[in-house]
Amino acid sequence: MESWYLLYCKRGQLTRAKEHLERQAVHCLSPMIALEKLVRGKRTQVNEPLFPNYLFVEFDPEAIHTTTISATRGVSHFVRFGNLPATVPQDVIEALQTQAMITLPAPTLPQPGDRVLITAGAFEGLKAIFTEPDGEARSMLLLNLLNKQIVRSLDNRQFQKL
Repeated sequence: MESWYLLYCKRGQLTRAKEHLERQAVHCLSPMIALEKLVRGKRTQVNEPLFPNYLFVEFDPEAIHTTTISATRGVSHFVRFGNLPATVPQDVIEALQTQAMITLPAPTLPQPGDRVLITAGAFEGLKAIFTEPDGEARSMLLLNLLNKQIVRSLDNRQFQKL
């Protein structure tokens, strides 16, 4: 009888393991999430696995032995409770499959109101408040200079979140 199991894959080889398992007629699920990150100073949206290095697989252990799955390229081992591989309930899998992809900001990206430290440029060493993104590569910051608040646009590489 087919059941869902959880595999741990070798670092950086999740897609390789998924490809090789699908060639063996094993159903695979790797839920993805869209993250907004800074890449080379620009805000971009990247898709990453929701559970890095983990892969949900559905197969019948009587048809395909667990050692065959464990010996597949990219697979490290089954997640186990005791001596038996852990089974994942069907309702959990259905919830993961039906979940719409949501976009989340990366925890390192500043949000409006966050305090930042300017690390380069004319205002280096000053603390500011992040107000909003200004295009892909720049952001608007609120600075307090000589007891006067000013808003300046700075390159995203010139500051970091505190």
